[in-house]
Amino acid sequence: MSSESHGGAAPTDALAPASALGSRRTLGSSHAPAPLTVGVEEELLLVDPLTRALSPRGPEVVSEAAGDLGDRVGTELTRYQVELRTDPHTCLKEAADQIRSTRTAAARAAARLGVRIASTGTPVLGQTAPAPITPGARYARSVAHFRALDDEQTACACHIHVGLPDPRDAVYVSNHLRPWLPTLIAFSANSPFRDGQDTGYASWRTTTWGRWPVAGPPPYFESPAHFNDLVDTLLSTEALIDRGGLYWDIRPSHHLPTIEVRVADAALTPDDTLMLAAVVRALTATALSFVQAGEPAPRPAPEVLRAACWRAARDGLAGTGIDPLSGHLVAQTTLVERLLHTITPALRQHDDLDRAREQWQRLRSEGTGAARQRATYRQRSSTHDVVDYIISATCPQ
Repeated sequence: MSSESHGGAAPTDALAPASALGSRRTLGSSHAPAPLTVGVEEELLLVDPLTRALSPRGPEVVSEAAGDLGDRVGTELTRYQVELRTDPHTCLKEAADQIRSTRTAAARAAARLGVRIASTGTPVLGQTAPAPITPGARYARSVAHFRALDDEQTACACHIHVGLPDPRDAVYVSNHLRPWLPTLIAFSANSPFRDGQDTGYASWRTTTWGRWPVAGPPPYFESPAHFNDLVDTLLSTEALIDRGGLYWDIRPSHHLPTIEVRVADAALTPDDTLMLAAVVRALTATALSFVQAGEPAPRPAPEVLRAACWRAARDGLAGTGIDPLSGHLVAQTTLVERLLHTITPALRQHDDLDRAREQWQRLRSEGTGAARQRATYRQRSSTHDVVDYIISATCPQ
């Protein structure tokens, strides 16, 4: 968090050099901007409680839950998944209450149909391939166009929307967020298992998602016109079937006045989701202040940034990560603390500083969702136990 919380002045040699995101301006002045809104989308898996395998009952669960949740629940590409959404909030406590109540309502609806919801980036146990696709023209078009890419598309993410009414701001803010993508991956990792096996990665979903033609870290955009021209080219060359298929880790939303950060695995617990939401909103507010001050964004080499994302996906918070600006190996926890120091003024502005500090200490103590899944497996070498743990953690009592 702040320099007081980890014993010294802010580090300046890696992700907080003069040319990068850092504490160059104070956001907590008497002229502080209005709080930014934050909204959350969570993709969840459906699991048979007896076999612990995936259950293809997504549309039925959505119909069952819609009476309580309305348009805050929806289908996903495969019938193994559902999506939960919050309203936009300026108060994170209100968002927290809605995340918990939405998960609970979805879990009760699923239970009435004999299935369970599980918040993890990839399914622990195997699936039939190709996955059963949810009916709909857009999904059918995707399968026809992208073919086997959709066969295993049961990856689940957590998407954070932060309100930015001016789409031009969203383009420039994206440039400032890019260097922090590996750090966001590291502390949100929650997909170590796939097909009954430990993949050796903390976030296997991140690795598999990179197969899509427009995915991973977005490019550096010279201007909003550059962004629009590039998207038009991707559409005209059929790398995209529509703007909704823009799967970069950060994107200006094509249908909401927000910037959408899509880099994280589906979070194991509501508290994990809240940590991510608090950090992403504060990081966006910090980046917006730099954009408004006319400060250029750092430009890590695309190859190094991609390598840093790979390393973060492999190791999570354990060991070392790659600083995408210096190209040096740095303890991953140090990179997270640099991020938190950078956004401390914005966390304070949004009244999220104490919550972020508390959640970071919890992560330091308990580990990421991936680490907790593995700890459960080590107790009895049982993937069934892992699935049961995920189900219970998704809606803790």
